Amino acid sequence: MDWYIKVVRDNYANFEGRARRKEYWMFTLVNSIISFVLGIVEGAISGPEGWVIGTVYALALMIPSIAVTVRRFHDINKSGWWVLGLSLFIVVGWIWGLVLACQDSDIGDNQYGSSEKYPYQNDDDGDDFTLDEEE
Repeated sequence: MDWYIKVVRDNYANFEGRARRKEYWMFTLVNSIISFVLGIVEGAISGPEGWVIGTVYALALMIPSIAVTVRRFHDINKSGWWVLGLSLFIVVGWIWGLVLACQDSDIGDNQYGSSEKYPYQNDDDGDDFTLDEEE
């Protein structure tokens, strides 16, 4: 729940920086659970015409959902424009977006900021991958 609150309260419309997999997927999980519960409650109260609360909730979280997705793509060194591009290709784009969202963070710093997961791994020598071994 802390990751959900972090996205909604602290990073509502923040498209800068990076979001690790844990932040993205915990936000997605909690958001899905809340949407599911709202749908059940609204259906029980209003019947099939009950859509107001769910729609207001979806509209309120549209910006933070896009923002956390853009920051997730930044974490794997992809531009936020990939989110728009992949959403235009209905099935293939969504599957490829899912694959990209599941990828591990880039090691070290990239053009979008420093890595929270690998804070001490800077790629100053141009390597794409760094091990803690002597070469």
